[in-house]
Order: sequence, then C-alpha cells, then structure tokens
Amino acid sequence: MSDNWNELSPEEARIIEQKGTEYPYSGEYNDWKADGVFVCRRCETPLYDSTSKFDSRCGWPSFDDTIGMNVERILDADGRRVEIVCKSCKGHLGHVFEGEKFTAKNTRHCVNSLSIKFKPRTI
Repeated sequence: MSDNWNELSPEEARIIEQKGTEYPYSGEYNDWKADGVFVCRRCETPLYDSTSKFDSRCGWPSFDDTIGMNVERILDADGRRVEIVCKSCKGHLGHVFEGEKFTAKNTRHCVNSLSIKFKPRTI
C-alpha cells in the first residue's frame, strides 16, 4: 500500500483490492445528480466528470466517458467482460460494456459507488 493512499474500510477494500461488487441499487452514487468530479476512493485520481454520468437503470453508477486516460481496461480472465481499474493505483472500479446504445458514445462504465468518491466542482 502506498503511503499516499486513503485508508479503506473493509467493504471498500473488498471491492477495490479484491475485485468485489456491491449489491445493485445499494451504492450512494447510483442516483447522484450533483455537479462535480468522481475520483478514485483509494488514490483520488480524477476518473469521471458528472457530465458523463447517466441513468442506465442497471443499479450502479454509469458513465459514458472518462477523464483523460485515467481508467484502464483489462480483459477478465474468462474473456467475457472487460474490467476497469484506476490507472494510477490499479484499484477495481467495475466493468465497461459497449454496444448497448444507452448514449451516443455507446459505452457504459458500470462503477461501484464504493470505488469512487465525489468532489463538488469548484468555480
């Protein structure tokens, strides 16, 4: 663990470090509508702008774009899904899906609320 990383609760560690998943519709950011930026809960790297968040009705926060190249894609071992992790600390965020036609970008980053933290936009 890096000295610069935030301390995680046992449930946050289960998701971020052990690639767990929170129950659908249980995360605080599923219905979140405020303006700002979502950062990695472990290292605070900016990951998603609130303008890219949309309601996919899947039970987890959904985004169709990332901030820069801060989210890395990794093919799951079984080859069926693509995991998304924070590029800086490799913390598990969730999975990415394409071709569902929810948005014009045709991409859905399905993210665990416990993997991210919201920071209001400062003017």
